[in-house]
Amino acid sequence: MNNILEVIKKRRSVRMFKPDRVKKEDLEAVMEAAIYAPSARNLQPWHFTVITDDKLINELSSLAKAAMAADHNSLYQRRAADANFHVFHHAPVVIIVSGAESSPWAQADCAAATQNIMLAAEALGIGTCWVNLFLFAFRGEGGEALLGRLGIPEGYRPLYSIALGYKAHDNWPVPPRKKDCINYL
Repeated sequence: MNNILEVIKKRRSVRMFKPDRVKKEDLEAVMEAAIYAPSARNLQPWHFTVITDDKLINELSSLAKAAMAADHNSLYQRRAADANFHVFHHAPVVIIVSGAESSPWAQADCAAATQNIMLAAEALGIGTCWVNLFLFAFRGEGGEALLGRLGIPEGYRPLYSIALGYKAHDNWPVPPRKKDCINYL
């Protein structure tokens, strides 16, 4: 089977990471894959914030959990109340993918870049988890200031994040796949 097809089928959402630092060259290779993602009209409406500072990662998780606790949704409240829950699953790297507010296609383009990140990481033996709960960290008064602290350029908004690190183990089960979702005409 083609290597990319194998990587696609092997990739899982990893929620248990080793504390080891990701090698610089591996992280750079993953980020290079991100910027090779397709984008409408080749506008490349993305900005990537790569966070390796444990203190900052933990702060973002805490900010998100605080906003989740205040949310009206009881599911978010329960997750936030769990002292063991970490938004980024204690990953040593977090990548925030932000999109240009001026681009009507930024969400799709940034999703393609996010998938490239995850597939490149898997090809290098690095686990990932697509995390959207981090967006709670930007709610409330401190949200705008947080954008600046993270170096997210003016005119961009965080859309997605990826928790990234070496997998604690490699025996993640294959979830069942929906087979009746394709229509050939």
